[in-house]
Amino acid sequence: MKKFLILLISVLFLSIGHLYAQEQGKFRVGLDLGYTIPTSGGGGLLFYLEPKYNIRDNMNIGLRIGGAAMVRDLVYFDNMNELSGNISVNGSYVLTYDYYFKSEGSNFAPFVGAGIGWMRFAAISFDSDVEPDEAGNLSVNSSFAPVLRAGFEAGKFRLSLDYNIVPKSDIVDLQGNVIGETGNSYLGIALGFYVGGGKWRN
Repeated sequence: MKKFLILLISVLFLSIGHLYAQEQGKFRVGLDLGYTIPTSGGGGLLFYLEPKYNIRDNMNIGLRIGGAAMVRDLVYFDNMNELSGNISVNGSYVLTYDYYFKSEGSNFAPFVGAGIGWMRFAAISFDSDVEPDEAGNLSVNSSFAPVLRAGFEAGKFRLSLDYNIVPKSDIVDLQGNVIGETGNSYLGIALGFYVGGGKWRN
C-alpha cells in the first residue's frame, strides 16, 4: 500500500509538469484541507478558502477564510460506556502575504508568508453522561491573531505549514461553568490546490 501511494504521488507530480502557477496582476483562489497540532496537545482538522491577488510574479496578498476543530484529552471509559474530553473550535479571517522563491523555467516554488486577522474561538469540556437539556451556553472569545507560514507550490498544488498564534481562553463545561484555561495556538499542515493565477513562466 505504501509503495502504491508513493507511485501515485510521483505520477501526479509528473503529470502536472505542464501546469503553471502565478503571474502578476492575476487573481487566484485556493482551497486547503489539513491537520492541526495544538500547542496544548491533541489534534484536529482545518480548512481554508483563500482568494488572492498577485501583486508581483513572486508575491501575492489574500484573504484566508477558514476554521479548525481540535480535540484534546479524549478519554473513553469502557466499563461505563462514557466518553469525555475537550473540544476547541475557531473561525478566522486573515489578511495574508506570501513571497515565492521561484527559479526561471520551473513550476516548483517554495514560499514564506505571514498574516494578521480576526479569530473567534472557544473551548468546551464534554461528558457523554450529561443530558443535552442540561447544557449551558458556549462562551466565545475574539482576538487578533498573527499567522506565520511556509511551504511550496508545484503546478497548481500546494503544501503548507502555518503557525497560528491564538490567545488562551477559558474552558467551560456543558453547564457554562469555567473549569480551566487552555492554549489555542496551533500548527496547521495543509495540502490543497488553486485555480487561476496565470503562469510562472511565459
